[in-house]
Amino acid sequence: MMADRKKVEPLLKTARGQLDGVLKMIDDDRYCMDIMMQLRAVESLVHKAQREVLRGHLSGCVQDAFETGDEKEREEKIAEIIKLLDKA
Repeated sequence: MMADRKKVEPLLKTARGQLDGVLKMIDDDRYCMDIMMQLRAVESLVHKAQREVLRGHLSGCVQDAFETGDEKEREEKIAEIIKLLDKA
């Protein structure tokens, strides 16, 4: 099971729209703190999308590896997640 596209796509499209707005704010030489607030909103949407993708990975790929995969595949899935968390 992949991430729920109906949840991820709107989040990313909204983030893209907000990011375009931030670029316009910069072009318009808007107040720094207003720009920061919009950047935080973009960041929040991207984090929500990341959580949805990870949720899909855990409930799909990782669960499948533990139910039907061999030991090597299970270890690979765990290593992937640890690597991702180490970069956070």
